[in-house]
Amino acid sequence: MLYIGIDLGTSSVKLLLTNEKGEIKKTVSRDYPLMFPHPGWSEQAPEEWFEKSLEALKEITDGIDKSEIKGISCGGQMHGLVALDENDNVIRPAILWNDNRTTAEVDYLNNEIGKDKLSDYTANIAFAGFTAPKILWMRNNEPENYKKIKKIMLPKDYLAYKLSGTFCTDYSDASGMLLLDVKNRRWSPEMLKICGITEEQLPKLFESYEKVGTLKKEIADECGLSTDIVIAAGAGDNAAAAVGTGTVGDGMCNISLGTSGTIFISSDKFGVDPNNALHSFDHADGSFHLMGCMLSAASTKKWWMEDILRSKDYAAEEGGINKNLGENHVFFLPYLMGERSPWNDPNARGTLTGITLDTTRYDIIQAVMEGMAFATRDMYEVAKSIGVCPSRTKICGGGGKSPIERRMIANILNITVDVPVSEEGPGMGGAMLAMVACGEYATVEEAAAAIVKVKETIEPEPELVKKYEEKYQQFKSIYPALKPVFPKIV
Repeated sequence: MLYIGIDLGTSSVKLLLTNEKGEIKKTVSRDYPLMFPHPGWSEQAPEEWFEKSLEALKEITDGIDKSEIKGISCGGQMHGLVALDENDNVIRPAILWNDNRTTAEVDYLNNEIGKDKLSDYTANIAFAGFTAPKILWMRNNEPENYKKIKKIMLPKDYLAYKLSGTFCTDYSDASGMLLLDVKNRRWSPEMLKICGITEEQLPKLFESYEKVGTLKKEIADECGLSTDIVIAAGAGDNAAAAVGTGTVGDGMCNISLGTSGTIFISSDKFGVDPNNALHSFDHADGSFHLMGCMLSAASTKKWWMEDILRSKDYAAEEGGINKNLGENHVFFLPYLMGERSPWNDPNARGTLTGITLDTTRYDIIQAVMEGMAFATRDMYEVAKSIGVCPSRTKICGGGGKSPIERRMIANILNITVDVPVSEEGPGMGGAMLAMVACGEYATVEEAAAAIVKVKETIEPEPELVKKYEEKYQQFKSIYPALKPVFPKIV
């Protein structure tokens, strides 16, 4: 049997075709633009997500026995606000996870409603990227659009709606809206009242591995597919990536270094970081997880390489830094879009610190890569402070493909790093959720045990761990020193 996992990312959609053993038969991707209509804003057209996904679906199923395709599911970028009117038309471009326009709304939620109340209602506090502040922003700044809202959904749920006709979401993705009572897996009546919306405007909640419907006839006919193909609820990209890397079960960890970066720690028990520096969310396997999110991860290296150096020869740039690990005198704060975990500061900005006349281009690319790892360590330290201290982690995402970055993560966090055979995190996770929805496996854990294999393990190196510990102590002093400066320069 064959299954399709969709990875709905920030810059592209990628479809993965796999059999029930997790053997990838084909991948197809399509790019789409990201719009920045004002500084700090980030938007996309949901219609383009669907258009490009449909193109990719036709290509990935071309030339195969289409009768073998049993299920489709999606792992998608989280938090984005997709609003439809009574005719199911998109009201305005989707406001994305890395959009920082909601400063006033976040201040209102955290300071006037109060962080303690928000944490009681949802297990989380307000962050600029979350969905609820975006709804309030529409109410405050686009009242005519706000009045038109009939359906509120997340990016991957727009795809599920277009494919199946079911207005749905899953618990993992809904956790990042600041509208879900995470502990009790239900919409929070208090948050709905605060945002001025009703439960009817929100999608029906499903577990990520549940069937929400089957492929609509018009889509099936257009693609030459069966209307019996199951559409599963899917998951937020980080939860889907966790499934795709086998990060299911108590105490398992995954570090994802994509456009954004996350540390994801699964747990059988519900728990909240007392300072809400980490998110407390539901997991795609039916349990819970803690997650820290940095807004700019591999995108920082892409920015430095392609926009500044005007080069795409990543290997050559990285090749110049192997002998200097743990000894760099340049530090980089990777806050190009503000920062979420652990600072919750949309005013934070990227900085290069420690540059001297003998600084080389390799010192700077090394600092950019180390900045990703140091910022991940910041989030890891929060988990350790509440007694959650995994000794090993999986790694995925574009940034995780670099052997040097993997080595940095292992030594800066002093943690064993396992590299899965398949690095198609959200896409593979989506396919695995579809398998469970179709009955191929009884549980997500069973699917992970059967499918996910490790191809490489990187152990920490004691001498390098010691060097990096000193560097991390220097790194973590930079943001607090610059925090008062950032609001003056944005």
